[in-house]
Amino acid sequence: MFDRLKAEIDSIMERDPAARSRAEVYFLYSGFKAVRAYRRSHWFYRHNMKFIARMISQHARHRTGIEIHPGAKIGKGLFIDHGMGVVIGETTEIGDNCTIYQNVTLGGTGKENGKRHPTLGNNVLIGSGAKVLGPFTIGDNARIAAGAVVLEEVPANATAVGVPARVVRVNGVKVGALDQIHYGDPVAQEICRMQYQLTKLQTQMEALEQSLEAQKEQ
Repeated sequence: MFDRLKAEIDSIMERDPAARSRAEVYFLYSGFKAVRAYRRSHWFYRHNMKFIARMISQHARHRTGIEIHPGAKIGKGLFIDHGMGVVIGETTEIGDNCTIYQNVTLGGTGKENGKRHPTLGNNVLIGSGAKVLGPFTIGDNARIAAGAVVLEEVPANATAVGVPARVVRVNGVKVGALDQIHYGDPVAQEICRMQYQLTKLQTQMEALEQSLEAQKEQ
């Protein structure tokens, strides 16, 4: 357990030049605290103690500003930098050594059952404010730019930018210029923004319903 804890801290220090010591990461990094709480809640979730799992995750949300559903599947070395406003949905899957910045949403696009959240490969980076919405895959080593709204699969080693997001680089090679023709459909962009707002409202409503249910059970 201690070796895994040390490895998690070291993976953060490798990616954050502002981290000066392991003690600083352990005691002061909200992303590290949120992931630790997720590991505990996920254990209870897997052992069918879902109420306890949600209690732990909601407590961590209030402490850190980061909401990770205990049903999500997260590999080793996840670094949530700055963290505030990050939401990771129930059926999200995240590979090893991924980096997520503040205000990122890994969400669904509706109320459908089953797999409804994205799958991230290994070494994926999601920039601040990006929204990845739907049950598709972001390939290994992919980069999602800040503020992007991703609604479809992104291949491995690719960089995606914009609203809606489009791939502009694969393996470091440009795959298209952002000219006036291919810059993006403004109607599609507005639909993406509305879809994001709807998803955000649904998340808030679900959190409110869960809070009311918890109060009734008390």
